Formats: sequence, structure tokens, C-alpha cells
Amino acid sequence: MRVLGIDCGSEYTGFGVMEETADRKLVCHVNGAIKLKSGTPMAAKLEKIFADLTAIIAQHQPEIVAIEDVFYAVNVKTALKLGQVRGVAMLAASRSGLQVAEYSPLSIKSAVVGYGRADKHQVQQMVMRLLGLGSPPQPTDASDALAIAICHIHTAATNNRYAAVSR
Repeated sequence: MRVLGIDCGSEYTGFGVMEETADRKLVCHVNGAIKLKSGTPMAAKLEKIFADLTAIIAQHQPEIVAIEDVFYAVNVKTALKLGQVRGVAMLAASRSGLQVAEYSPLSIKSAVVGYGRADKHQVQQMVMRLLGLGSPPQPTDASDALAIAICHIHTAATNNRYAAVSR
């Protein structure tokens, strides 16, 4: 299964395409972040995110897109901007014929680190180890996106095992 993980943000939107091979090895194909210039109108930022994610999907052909679910933010303005970016990411996936899986921050950290309150550094280090990377993905938005993809792969595998047992 090839998954595009997206860490939505209005300054950096992280992305990572990875897959689990037939021998259950996790392989990273690409990761990085879409950097958005400060002071750029939000509409232009959203257009860039849409265009870049659409290009990543076309080039790397994921089977599904995984993103972080809505969380509660103290700052309402920040939450609204994040919601707009999430909407554009979901639109890019949908326009490309892909389903979107959503995971809570707690689920993502639990799946990758084993602890739902792990900090960014712990997530980054575990992503590096799980994918056999020589150095941590940079910026942290890229490692967060890969963590989201890893969460989806682990969750899908668990769901498949439950379905097989219940048959």
C-alpha cells in the first residue's frame, strides 16, 4: 500500500509518500514541505498547496491520502486557516480519485512512538528509525506527514487482521 501523508499548515504543509512492501518493510519514496511565504494572501497559499499536492499525487501515485484530523486550537483564527488547508488537501486527493483517511494527533503519535503525548523530536526520531533513514526528515512537518502515513499503514494492517478473524 502506497500512502501520501499530509501535515496541514498555513506556513509549511508537510508531505511524505511511503509504502509497505510485500515483506512488510516500510519504504519512504519522497518527503518534504510546501513552504508558503509569509504575507502571501491566503487564497494564493491555498492555490499553491493544491497545485503542489496534485503534482505530488500525479508523480508518486499513492493509493490513499492520510491527514491529521481536526484538533481543538486555542486560537480560532489559526484553527480556521488550518481548516482551509485541510479542505484544499482533501480536495486535491478527491480530485485525483483518492480516498482520505483522518487520524487524531493522539492516534498518530501512539502508532509511531507508542505514546500519545510524544513530542515532535520523539516522533521525528521514530520516523527516521522505522523508515531506516540516515537522518531525520526536515523540516519536522515532513516527519509529521510520514508519521501520519505510518499511522495509516499500521491502522489498515490492524483492521485487515480484525476483518480476517471475524470472517
